[in-house]
Amino acid sequence: MFKHEVLKKITDVGVVAVVRAETSEQAIAISKACIQGGLPAIEVTFTVPNAHRVIEDLVKAIPSDKLLIGAGTVLDSETARIAILAGAQYIVSPGFDLKTAQLCNRYQIPYMPGCLTITEMIAAMEAGCDVVKLFPGSAFGPSYVKAVKGPLPHVNIMPTGGVSLDNVKEWIKNGVVAVGVGSELTGPAKNNDYEGVAQNAKAFVEAVKHARK
Repeated sequence: MFKHEVLKKITDVGVVAVVRAETSEQAIAISKACIQGGLPAIEVTFTVPNAHRVIEDLVKAIPSDKLLIGAGTVLDSETARIAILAGAQYIVSPGFDLKTAQLCNRYQIPYMPGCLTITEMIAAMEAGCDVVKLFPGSAFGPSYVKAVKGPLPHVNIMPTGGVSLDNVKEWIKNGVVAVGVGSELTGPAKNNDYEGVAQNAKAFVEAVKHARK
């Protein structure tokens, strides 16, 4: 899949499920529940034990038209390379790392680095990043996006952290291209309620659709 196709799929659905779990098995179950709820964009974080194996297993188990798999909490280019070899179609980091950006550009894999300041966002865009992850989004909230897009109207922002069903409309209205959602979406998994995860996934996808109308 071409880089622009991956980015289009992410922005079309408008939600990326950030999957953190204590075990590989739980991460796979959460991911499948999200897909069941109509959310194909899955970000398996490298805080999950054997995260690259989780990515490999999901790629093998889920048809490609139902899964858009990425790797999160990628801190360096070595980890990015492992994730890409496992099948990751996009890479997400909590911060910006130039070597990771260069590696992802080399293999035409979208890289979404965590940025908070305008200076960081400019550096990321100059390194070829098409989407920047506003992290932690909870630090400033949706109004920060509107402020940033004053001097940087062309920046594509995906906030992670601080996104909920109550405020997702506000994030979208302030100009983000997608949102990353972790515990607000996957929380029911702590009680093995994967149907609850699926319902949350469906609710977030619908909330983004309504916000864009």
